Amino acid sequence: MKEFIDSTIFMGMHNKDETIRIACKNFFVKRIKKKIYMSLEQVGKCDDIIWKFDRRTQDAYYPFMDNLHTIMNIKRVSYNEKDIKHSMSIKEDKLSFSEKLTLGMTIARKGRLITLKKSLLNLRNKNIIYLKIDEKELSFPEELEKLYQESLKIRIN
Repeated sequence: MKEFIDSTIFMGMHNKDETIRIACKNFFVKRIKKKIYMSLEQVGKCDDIIWKFDRRTQDAYYPFMDNLHTIMNIKRVSYNEKDIKHSMSIKEDKLSFSEKLTLGMTIARKGRLITLKKSLLNLRNKNIIYLKIDEKELSFPEELEKLYQESLKIRIN
């Protein structure tokens, strides 16, 4: 089954909460040779977060992100008509349209969504799975790990 992530998982690798940071990082380390999916909108949300930092801090972050996207098979996909139709059928009033689009894409493409968003997790939807919380931090391949450590100049909530 295809695994979809949103910006909370990608940016979670830089969360100030160490438990979340380690869980999100480990998610990527364990899937370094696998394929995962992320909507172009969610990629843009990550950029929007990073662009709020000063240039020097961005320059510490982007080498890691660029290399991770090169090494790992992260499919950045745009919404299609089927995704939109599924999104429009989601009747949860507490979800933003963006959340409905993310979930709709996941359902339409027969995937599972990994997210930290409480509004989505609270749905108890079979297409949404919880991130496994790990206690031990795993490492990326050596060069990528060095870039990751440098990128930790950015920490978010």
